[in-house]
Amino acid sequence: MAQPPIETLELAPGYVVSRIAKGHWQLAARHGPARGQDDAVDDMRRFVEAGITAFDGADHYVGVEDAIGAFRRRYPALAKQVRVSTKVVPDLETLQRLRKADLEAIVDTSLRRLGMERLDLAQFHWWDYDVPGCTQAMLWLQELQQAGKIAHLGITNFDTAHVQAMLDADVRLLTHQVQYSLMDRRPARGRDAQLRGTLDAGGPTMTSLCQAHGIHLLCYGTVAGGFLSERWLGQPSPTPPYPNRSLVKYRLIIEEFGGWDAFQRLLHALQRIAMRHGVDIATVAARWVLDRPQVALALVGARDASHLDANLAVSGLRLDADERAHLDALADAAPGPLGDCYTLERIKDGAHATIMQMNQNTQGAPATVVMAPPLPPRTS
Repeated sequence: MAQPPIETLELAPGYVVSRIAKGHWQLAARHGPARGQDDAVDDMRRFVEAGITAFDGADHYVGVEDAIGAFRRRYPALAKQVRVSTKVVPDLETLQRLRKADLEAIVDTSLRRLGMERLDLAQFHWWDYDVPGCTQAMLWLQELQQAGKIAHLGITNFDTAHVQAMLDADVRLLTHQVQYSLMDRRPARGRDAQLRGTLDAGGPTMTSLCQAHGIHLLCYGTVAGGFLSERWLGQPSPTPPYPNRSLVKYRLIIEEFGGWDAFQRLLHALQRIAMRHGVDIATVAARWVLDRPQVALALVGARDASHLDANLAVSGLRLDADERAHLDALADAAPGPLGDCYTLERIKDGAHATIMQMNQNTQGAPATVVMAPPLPPRTS
């Protein structure tokens, strides 16, 4: 049976993207086992030919922008179809002395690596709220946009208070890239939920704030680094060391969600729905995210093209009201993760923060996969 056309969305006039995007974190050096650039470029070709034309990378995903640039040179006709979102992420150690020239140097480096005259979408991240200056940095990026080096501006992994501060300073944002899945509903939960220890919404949610200002959510972690798949159905919890940082990261999210038993109940529910539709678990999980309010696209962290058919199947899947309600109930019943977007990951010396490599542009990082300190196990 032929696959249905890939869903697309016009984020801004003339800026059309596929609603499934190819995320490239898993191809970054120091994420896990290395993958050759030639193989990576050939996989990109397969994605574009299949209709997935949104690529997501970052200046600090070591080697990724270079690989996308190599794809653009090798397949110039296909490259015209692709929209590349990258990130502008000053290293943690540079934040206190950051100037506009430093941001321009990051942008210029990305342009050179990608072989582009103007970035399609530059997404800004700031590692440490204790260091002031993130709103000023966005204003400088807006000046670089006005100078023609950036077409569209976005952000990634900010909380509602800092997004509001940017909006109050007249920063115009097109997108916000956040972690969002059945196991991590922080974009839809209240910003002070962690402080109050409840799931009650306190203040605007990220979703409602973005709805009010026309900001599109670009969602990563939709299949939890591959945990939301048949591979883990009925299996015992894996033991470290894990082969890549995605598994380290999302194993911690499973604990926040309620532990391995709660995760298994979710997998079984997803399997029943998947079997009904003739798709796999990851397809159902990604579809659930795409159907959430204000979500523009779901990033699939594809290391290669082995799951391409399943990625394509997301566009043709339609969950009925009962299926959505059942999955919503499982997600709503979870004790966490609590707090605003990326709050847990900003707790210094916390388990979630230790996964991040915050000085990759200036210092690099160990090539080995780091195992974060474990969270206390939950009891069912």
